[in-house]
Amino acid sequence: MSYTILQVRKGKEQSIFRKHPWIFSGALFTDTKEIEDGEIVEVQDYKGRFLALGHFQNATIAVRILSFDEEKIDKSFFQKKIRQALDSRIKIGLLSTENTIFRVCHGEGDGLPGLVIDFYNGVAVVQCHSIGMHRSLPEISSALQKAFGKDLIAIYSKSADTLPKRLETADAYIFGTCETPHEALENGVKYKIDWVLGQKTGFFIDQRDNRLLLGNYSKGKKVLNTFCYSGGFSLQALLQGAKLVHSLDSSKKAIEMTEEHVSLNKFGKKHASITADAMDYMKELKEDYDIIVLDPPAFAKHREKRHQAIQGYKRLNAHAIRQIKPGGIIFTFSCSQVVDKQLFTHTIIAAAIETGRTVRILAQLHQGPDHPINAYHPEGEYLKGLVIQVD
Repeated sequence: MSYTILQVRKGKEQSIFRKHPWIFSGALFTDTKEIEDGEIVEVQDYKGRFLALGHFQNATIAVRILSFDEEKIDKSFFQKKIRQALDSRIKIGLLSTENTIFRVCHGEGDGLPGLVIDFYNGVAVVQCHSIGMHRSLPEISSALQKAFGKDLIAIYSKSADTLPKRLETADAYIFGTCETPHEALENGVKYKIDWVLGQKTGFFIDQRDNRLLLGNYSKGKKVLNTFCYSGGFSLQALLQGAKLVHSLDSSKKAIEMTEEHVSLNKFGKKHASITADAMDYMKELKEDYDIIVLDPPAFAKHREKRHQAIQGYKRLNAHAIRQIKPGGIIFTFSCSQVVDKQLFTHTIIAAAIETGRTVRILAQLHQGPDHPINAYHPEGEYLKGLVIQVD
């Protein structure tokens, strides 16, 4: 076992002792000009003592740590890590007759930074966020085949949009094949998943538990689901007996997907779609909704856009708080990583103050357990949500 050695500057080893999985380029003492993108490197302190093993990349995050132990990063390593990740999902019941959609691997949360794997009823969709993980696709494919056995139909690699453009790669099947859209279940609701043309890996799995919670609130209620995409919150509300559900999105394609899923589940009688801009539509609602869902795309992906994002969240939530009937409930979310949980909560409170209405927080929400947060990597908590009641 021999890997290229990188040394960190004196004092920069402290974050590694705290088991943070990233090493930034500014922390490195060694000249990295001759090191290949994606190469496995051994990280040492300034005295030459072992610290960690990881994937190197010529980027701000220079090393993504794979192990804090001296071990071989090979086929057996990936088999062990992916088996552990899958077992943790099976133990909490995420693979069942009612649920065949879940995340198998969530990067840093599962000790494999730069790797996302989502499972859709027999198909694993792999998304690499580092060149090192992309170079490890043969080992990842082998590990998935071994872990799932006969339950695995195909593996699709979808990393063309998540890797640096200097790495020329195309999305493709790396094991088996499967026609899309492909039917799968989430908590009893049928979906047609298209990992080839759909956003991300084809679906937003991180909201599964929050969709289920919304369903528990929805019996006999009128629900407005804004930024509906493929209709997840709408479908769970309908399954649990909502009186009526309106799904709103500015994208006609999203509305078509939602209506297809409503039809697939035979929920049509209590559902209607609205193609409109959510911010404008929320200014004056035509229905006295009991529940409103606000699940917008990330308003900010970089710190320089954070203030602008906060103002967007504040305006959107203020519109909803003003418009909802007394006693109404709002499920509101942010997936902007640069807007942390505390800042998001303060923004919603500011929106409530602006409206003059009385608002109570009923629950604080985040991503599901198949999107675990590494305790040493708090940046992994990207999805924030509140359930609020407006009097």
